[in-house]
Amino acid sequence: MNRLSSAFLGGQAGKLAMAAAVAITILSGTASVQQPATNSVEAQRQAMQKLSFLAGNWSGTVSIIRGPGEPGSQRTGSDPGGEEPLKLTQTENVRYKLGGLVLLIEGKSAGADGKTRFEALATIAYDDATGKYCIRAYSGGHYLDTELTVSADGFSWGFQGGPMHIVNTMRLTPKGQWRETTEEKMGDNPPRPTVDMLLDREW
Repeated sequence: MNRLSSAFLGGQAGKLAMAAAVAITILSGTASVQQPATNSVEAQRQAMQKLSFLAGNWSGTVSIIRGPGEPGSQRTGSDPGGEEPLKLTQTENVRYKLGGLVLLIEGKSAGADGKTRFEALATIAYDDATGKYCIRAYSGGHYLDTELTVSADGFSWGFQGGPMHIVNTMRLTPKGQWRETTEEKMGDNPPRPTVDMLLDREW
């Protein structure tokens, strides 16, 4: 996976994970002595509770709009230009980890045949030293780190993909549904919607 150390190869992942856990514990203890005003676990936990509306199992539909010539634009089978959305079944499983310090999000898209078409995993955490939320998202052998902006009923995050700026925006609807959209913007051109997802909470 890009940007991840090759030291995890060769059956060493377990040993390295243990060593990393010990190192983090030691460094955290040292940092707490040197910088008592930062690294407050309770402050992080309280900040993460602002995202508690996400916890649970969600399912629904997602529409993916591909531009002409983009990979996957033929997947609808009816529009070679990719203008007709690719409609899939979407699930999102969201759990708190590490005693509420990290939110783990596992997403999966499946076609009408039940086969998985897309998978993604993300973690969200809060840095009390900077007062910012950070998200790390994994998909297709790649990952990215970026800032997450949290509101009372949703969140948004974006990143630069070459000349393209991509923004994901999530909001809870009045019915309590998870509505998330993705837009791409290049230069001075108006934003182009590429993803529209609507999910219901199963529990």
